[in-house]
Amino acid sequence: MSALAFTLVALLLSGPVPAMLARATWPLRAPRAAIVLWQSVALAAVLSAFSAGIAIASRLFAPGADGRPTATITSEIAVLGWPLWTAYVLVFALTLMIGARLIASVINVAIATRRRRAHHRMVVDLVGASRATAPQRCAHHPRPLAGAGLRILDVAQPLAYCLPGVRSRVVVSEGALNALADNEITAILTHERAHLRARHDLVLEMFTAVNAAFPRFVRSASALDAVRLLIELLADDAAVRTTGPTPLARALVACAAGHTPRGALAAGGPTTVVRVRRLGGRPNSLLLAAAAYVAAAAVLVVPTVALAVPWLTELHRLFFA
Repeated sequence: MSALAFTLVALLLSGPVPAMLARATWPLRAPRAAIVLWQSVALAAVLSAFSAGIAIASRLFAPGADGRPTATITSEIAVLGWPLWTAYVLVFALTLMIGARLIASVINVAIATRRRRAHHRMVVDLVGASRATAPQRCAHHPRPLAGAGLRILDVAQPLAYCLPGVRSRVVVSEGALNALADNEITAILTHERAHLRARHDLVLEMFTAVNAAFPRFVRSASALDAVRLLIELLADDAAVRTTGPTPLARALVACAAGHTPRGALAAGGPTTVVRVRRLGGRPNSLLLAAAAYVAAAAVLVVPTVALAVPWLTELHRLFFA
């Protein structure tokens, strides 16, 4: 029963639960706690999948006629029978496949993302201007454009984005500098630097890898979109604390249609409407945040206590009784 329970929990946490959580509206008022809950759900899904495989593997060592654990394939088949033994082996193989896919996904996502960012960083360093190389462009906005790692692109379209990493960059276009006031530029740059400071890109990488590791028929495609929105809300909150909601809202609308490369975290994008409406809505809720943190702890602790302890006890009885 432990193996079946772990399997059901893994399926629920990788499909239906993320789908329901993605449709909820309360995370807009508790984005940080919602991200923690999302991380707990993803981690619990992975742990449950591996626990199901381990529980299945433990069933392959069923007690034989002499009461000792079976240790060979023939003795396992003799005790379990071909159908049950085949089912156990297939489930265990599926668990190993998910583990291998998870490792491969983490490596592939990390390498591909950093390669794209390095290439684009080289491009913006070549074609973009810094504060030191283009002081005349910064003369109209001296205070907002202060800081290292800023690159200004000679592009008419308003856009702003950041390239996370060890050599991070904040990129803003001439169109944004011409269209935005000082406090709006401050808001949009504070937004991007909040992404860099909190390393929101690592959160996205984790969810991208977990999403790719699970088979398509059980995973929820909405998880990545929901987490992308939440990290934008966290950066928005950092900008609001600096400039207030109105300058940020104006800057987001101005940069909404800006095109940004893959691997970058942009101020605008398809979630702009939702984020601007949120800026004029109700503030963040401490009560919702507290409830989300409790739910995140429960998602990790309850399955472990309720499901792991029984089969660990069974393993101890099997091998040490």
